[in-house]
Amino acid sequence: MEPSATEPSQNWPLPAHEDLHERLVAAYSDPRRGYHDIRHLGEVFARLEELARAGTAFEQLPVTLAAWFHDAVYDGERDAEERSAIWAEESLGSVISAEAVAEVARLVRMTETHTPDDSDANGCALSDADLAILAAPPERYEEYVAAVRTEFAHLDDSTFKAGRAAVLQGLSDKPRLFHTDYAREHWEAAARANVTRELGSLRVQGVSPGTR
Repeated sequence: MEPSATEPSQNWPLPAHEDLHERLVAAYSDPRRGYHDIRHLGEVFARLEELARAGTAFEQLPVTLAAWFHDAVYDGERDAEERSAIWAEESLGSVISAEAVAEVARLVRMTETHTPDDSDANGCALSDADLAILAAPPERYEEYVAAVRTEFAHLDDSTFKAGRAAVLQGLSDKPRLFHTDYAREHWEAAARANVTRELGSLRVQGVSPGTR
């Protein structure tokens, strides 16, 4: 998979609400962010476009807005997805229909676990686009790993590596990482190879998942 990204602002669907757009861009551009930044947002949009070109069906407006809000709050603390969903609810309530607001917030909350039901076309598309970094070419994957580490600079190496190993083991244990037909065909094998390689590297360093 090519490590391409889309300019996020090209995908802003509410031209009459540029103030909200600017606040979201500012959030993703916070220099304290490592991986969950404006580049990540652009990669999510690029993967959504790739899925759409391949014929994957999903609702454009709620999925696009959910992509914008899914990491709107990111500070390394718990409940970031919940706080992002609340921001979406508060910001969009007078902008789009109540049904659409509820769908955006639901999708943002789903990104905490990335476990959409098979029948959840919107959730499957967003989850796959968000996790597509796992299938990136090795050089981009290594950049991603390093960027994630900077977001947890407050943790010592042993604590971070143990937590990271637990995350990777959880991913490895999933019966599938991706939920759309296209992503499973084109991204699953590369993603599992990257996860397995990184997890193996941590084990060589003597780190076990769940160790604190």
